[in-house]
Amino acid sequence: MAVSGIDSVLYRDQFSTPAMRAAFDDTATLQKFLDMEAALARAEAALGIIPESAAAQITKAADMSLYDFDAIRDEMARTSHPIVPLVRAMAAQCEVQGDKKAGEYVHWGATTQDVMDTGLVLQMKDAVALIRDGLDKLDANCVKLARDHRDTPMAGRTHGQQALPITFGYKVAVWIDEIRRQRERLDQMADRVLVGQFSGAVGTHAAVGEKGPEVAARMMADLGLGAPAISWHVAKDRFTEYAAVLASIAGTMGRIVREVATLQKTEIAELEEPHKPGKVGSSTMPQKRNPAICEVTQGIVRLAWACVPPAFESMIADHERDKVANQVERDFVPRVSCLTESALRKAVMVTGGLTVRADNMRRNLDMTGGLLLSEAVMMKLGETIGRNTAHDVVYEAAMTAFEQDKVFRDLLLADARVSEIMTPEELDALLDPARYTGLSAEMVDAVLGTKG
Repeated sequence: MAVSGIDSVLYRDQFSTPAMRAAFDDTATLQKFLDMEAALARAEAALGIIPESAAAQITKAADMSLYDFDAIRDEMARTSHPIVPLVRAMAAQCEVQGDKKAGEYVHWGATTQDVMDTGLVLQMKDAVALIRDGLDKLDANCVKLARDHRDTPMAGRTHGQQALPITFGYKVAVWIDEIRRQRERLDQMADRVLVGQFSGAVGTHAAVGEKGPEVAARMMADLGLGAPAISWHVAKDRFTEYAAVLASIAGTMGRIVREVATLQKTEIAELEEPHKPGKVGSSTMPQKRNPAICEVTQGIVRLAWACVPPAFESMIADHERDKVANQVERDFVPRVSCLTESALRKAVMVTGGLTVRADNMRRNLDMTGGLLLSEAVMMKLGETIGRNTAHDVVYEAAMTAFEQDKVFRDLLLADARVSEIMTPEELDALLDPARYTGLSAEMVDAVLGTKG
């Protein structure tokens, strides 16, 4: 029985991707534990703590394909312990390989949480790589859109209303700027978060003594992780930061797809998410072309955000060890990873196949009869009669045009305060939305790092 979208055979590809599920599946979890034990053995052998031959056998035994998954799971249930059954199985495998003594050195000086925390961080490392790849692809899609539509005029909107003209490239460049900040956050977070752990029962290296920190350093270098200065068995800020950064990345995806869905509304029709033959919008209304991908993505983003409160709650842990926090992070870390990457891949899909209807953008620019350019008129008038007086003049004409369905241009020209200052041709030039996009195109260039 599926208890979440990620678990469901029917829906799992909506809420996650095969690659991210593989990073956190049970076999991968156990393999990361084995990887940690093998790296520990190699580090200890290099420092003369255990025999080189033992480390070689332990490394050879660190292969999940050698083990009976169901037997390990059943033994975990019998012992009520997540690591002891695996340690025993590794020792037994060393004996099968012909070196019973090597098995006695498995897990030397380690504690359960060393294995579980480092294993989870190794999975997070794989997840970060997948998310970084997705951000790179999204950036590339958006760069193409911004470049192609650098000069494509459209209505800029504030508070849900038309405000001033912009270009579509400018809108996308704002997305790019945010995407790149998220990629920077991911990389900066990775330096702090992708840190392993080996320090023993209460984190003091008592079992291996003064060589403990060097064992940890060698082991983490082997695994491609950072080495901590001190134990973090109860310091859960790394997992909390991971969840918060991923949820923030998911939020950016939500904003992008919401904008696409909003601009796909029938009355606006400026953008449309990818549509291919056979895609059905409704079981009863054959004409529907719904923004289904964008809608699903927004729902997934909300689920990703829901992973953050448990991450903060898990920061409160007792003394030098507290299993409560471990149980919580085992749940929210895989979920926020799967959900965030799913939202990201869907944003990649949407931006990679986005339909941009420039003709509808132009149509919508003209639908208010020039009201969109009221600021341009005000600023020009202000040069002669002052900005505040000009605001009142243009405001009167704009409100009359809106409320009485009259032509804004005609009302302005009928006002002597306007007609004495500018000709109809000058006013028409001011009311051309394509000529009042400000520095939209130049800002696109600045973001893309290119010149005009």
